Amino acid sequence: MGFRPCGIYHQYYSQDQAWWQTRFVWGKMIFLLGTVFYLIPQFAGLYLISVANVIGYTILSAMGVQLLIGYCGQVTLGHAAFLAVGAYTSTLLMLQLHLPYPLTLILGGIMGGLWSVLFGLPSARVKGFYLIMTTMAAQFITVEFFITQYVSQIGGRGVAFSIPPGTAKIGPWAIQSEMEVYYLMIILVVLCTLIMSNLLRSKIGRAWIAIRDNDIAAEALGVNIVFYKLLAFFVAGFLGGIAGAFWVTSLAAVSPEHFHFGWSLWLVGVVLIGGVGSIHGIFFGAMFMTLIPEGLKALIFMLTQNPFFVDLMPFLPHLLEKFLFVKEAAFGLAIALFLIFQPNGLSYRWWQLKNYFNLWPFSY
Repeated sequence: MGFRPCGIYHQYYSQDQAWWQTRFVWGKMIFLLGTVFYLIPQFAGLYLISVANVIGYTILSAMGVQLLIGYCGQVTLGHAAFLAVGAYTSTLLMLQLHLPYPLTLILGGIMGGLWSVLFGLPSARVKGFYLIMTTMAAQFITVEFFITQYVSQIGGRGVAFSIPPGTAKIGPWAIQSEMEVYYLMIILVVLCTLIMSNLLRSKIGRAWIAIRDNDIAAEALGVNIVFYKLLAFFVAGFLGGIAGAFWVTSLAAVSPEHFHFGWSLWLVGVVLIGGVGSIHGIFFGAMFMTLIPEGLKALIFMLTQNPFFVDLMPFLPHLLEKFLFVKEAAFGLAIALFLIFQPNGLSYRWWQLKNYFNLWPFSY
């Protein structure tokens, strides 16, 4: 079939469902994989690698939130609890039972999924505001009570669990440096993205979307909404547990402070800014929410090095010292501006940009 100026035409179902449908997309994805696996490790410094690791952790953490909110319509404000369950499960199994890290990674995901199902049970009877309160309860019961008061006391360690260097190993490979964490992060992001994307393309994903759009109509059509809601909570908790178990490789000690309520709100902000109901939105939101604060901090630091700007704005050194509050203020401002001016998120702009080039010169 010849080329057409404004569209891609398929002859077979397998072509229509292919991940990469054109040679241009193949080239683009090969370039992207080459960039993340070769160019960035070769030419980026340790600071940029650490920033990339934070972006990857945010992507892994926000996947479950996107699945629940964007694809199943179940609002969650306590997702950090499931990250904490995965992190503590992996850490305890490595320190107490000396299990290999890949096994503890999977078991951390499973425990996070099962714990998520426990707090997802009320979704069978309630939704909206009441479900929000249930997920908030998961945060406070899990982190502030269960982990802080009981789990953290195992072995008489106090609040934090110290993780000696080289504890996390994959075979003979000890994950210690930022570069090793980076490669692990890339592998996990690719695998979790494939898992989530394939689920959404299956019968399960169609059931989730039907529940999101109209759960009463979905039930009338024969969808077991209780089963699929709980399955969504399990998969979301599993992804969160994987994210938490991954993050312990970057920590010298794991403590409840790493999984506070603010991180749950932050992940919801990632989804809202990136775009609700879009896998691309997870990546765009994670990059935006990580790079903008880092850029703002770098800008303030550069301005404080110049006496002219310090004399003009004497509050700059104080802003640098209290940057955590500046970061939170920027987060709130970004959420407000996106809800007002770009409610569909960054993924919608990406979709418009792709369509402009794909359909040019027939922009209509």
